[in-house]
Amino acid sequence: MLVWSQKNFRFWIFDLKALRFFQSKIANLKSKISLTPDCFGVLIMKKILVLFTLVLALAPVERLALAQDGHEYAPLQQKTINYRDWTYKNLSDDSDVNLRKLAGQHGTKLLLVVYFAPWCGNWRNEFPVASALYQKYRANGLSVVGVSEYGTRDEVRTFFGPQGPPFTVVTESEDRAARDQTPHYGYRHQTGDTRKWGSPYNIFLDPKKIKKTGDVVAEEAWVVNGELIEADAENLIRKQLGLPPLPAQPTPTASPQQ
Repeated sequence: MLVWSQKNFRFWIFDLKALRFFQSKIANLKSKISLTPDCFGVLIMKKILVLFTLVLALAPVERLALAQDGHEYAPLQQKTINYRDWTYKNLSDDSDVNLRKLAGQHGTKLLLVVYFAPWCGNWRNEFPVASALYQKYRANGLSVVGVSEYGTRDEVRTFFGPQGPPFTVVTESEDRAARDQTPHYGYRHQTGDTRKWGSPYNIFLDPKKIKKTGDVVAEEAWVVNGELIEADAENLIRKQLGLPPLPAQPTPTASPQQ
């Protein structure tokens, strides 16, 4: 199931490697068409060209990212993830924070787990959005926990400044060299995230569906392989919290980037 929005976005960007691959193939085929003297050969080449074009046009939506002004937005999708319970150190006081207990706190109706690297520009873009959504809906049952990756705890503290984070933040890893050894890396690959660092990476968990025992707390979740699209995230939050949907707003037409 896919929640999709084009609001405030000017264009789509396909996965660059796939795009460049198909562009090179299409250019090559075009040159061959112009050099092929017999009509049958031209017909075959044209059919192959159409096939490549269709493959490019029908690329899986999880390989798309909405981009604008340095952002790296991604659609909200329901994915199989086999998300495991964890216990990490709280950035504020080094106390233990357990995911299952956090999701089970009284009044929590939806838990957003957001993975981030403190030095990541896309996380700097998303942080004000995640913070604003938390402040707006915390009284209605939204909880947020940040999981820092690939940066020291001092770097994370510097990012949030003297006021500290507005929600609970824990540390999973501090070493960039450990990138492909983290649970974060494994989850991203389960959900089709092909970015190198995967920051930010958002998982929405429904406490009512959290398994009470065992390592795996959720087999499915709403996932965003990139920055949150605020309107889509807010619509999901309101639905899960039992609030009426936001009024529909006009959506400008977006055109594919060539």
